[in-house]
Amino acid sequence: MSKPRKPKGRPISGWLILDKPVDFGSTEAVSKIKWLYKAQKAGHAGTLDPLASGMLPIALGDATKTVPYVMDGRKIYEFTVSWGEERATDDLEGEVTASSDKRPSEQQIRDILPRYIGTISQVPPQFSAIKISGERAYDLAREGETVEIPSREVDIFRLTLLACPDANSAHFEVECGKGTYVRALARDFGRELGCYGHVSGLRRTFVAPFPEEAMVPLADLVALEAIEDMDERLAALDALLIDTCEALSALPHLVINDDQAHRLKMGNPILVRGRDAPVAESEAYATARGRLIAIGEIGQGEFRPKRVFG
Repeated sequence: MSKPRKPKGRPISGWLILDKPVDFGSTEAVSKIKWLYKAQKAGHAGTLDPLASGMLPIALGDATKTVPYVMDGRKIYEFTVSWGEERATDDLEGEVTASSDKRPSEQQIRDILPRYIGTISQVPPQFSAIKISGERAYDLAREGETVEIPSREVDIFRLTLLACPDANSAHFEVECGKGTYVRALARDFGRELGCYGHVSGLRRTFVAPFPEEAMVPLADLVALEAIEDMDERLAALDALLIDTCEALSALPHLVINDDQAHRLKMGNPILVRGRDAPVAESEAYATARGRLIAIGEIGQGEFRPKRVFG
């Protein structure tokens, strides 16, 4: 009987909040960070297109178990819409599919924005990760197929016109919920204004719960490769990580003792006592000595683990 294969890399856990540069794919970024940290596993919370820059939260080790909680969080983007052309990809990469000499005034732009705030119906771009009959829409689009993508509801909490630098473009900021396509916003703005439009610049500045100042430029990480001593280099990299628990800050929190932590790690429930203890929660997390032990549910006076952390 063969022995189980030992995972390669360090069992390092935590979040690295990368400031992703333009022309660098999200998958490529995860691979680079995993290699830099010599980590056993890594993943990201929310893809950024190669033409987009900004916040890409990357989870290492056990933090990958908390990715869904970050994926569900609010996001803030700054983006530029160029008027006069609609493109196949709704950004600079695609070929022009429609054009117009018409240009909107600043007031015309402001007048349409209230209709895009709240819970709105949005059709994702043809070049998107939406699955159609089991296949990604972007794969079908690359093969020349035009597919019918159903509309879906997305949440827009705030939408602001920041500037109109010239007649051909406008700069916006949007705070939105999970699943919102900024490229689709640009497309729909252009169609409603009768001038067509596409995203020509996109930067993500916030992914809840991580603040903008938590971002680390890729160049700063690459610069640490100059440190010849591996232990010293890894220590410098590790100092940039955010604790795994930060991804769960929106959930109720239980502080437990070592005996309770042991029970949870064995998959057993623990009693929840105390005047301030939650009565019922579909999701909460427990820590012991500042370390994340488990995510679970609270009910009938018990905390029952769903996910346990090493």
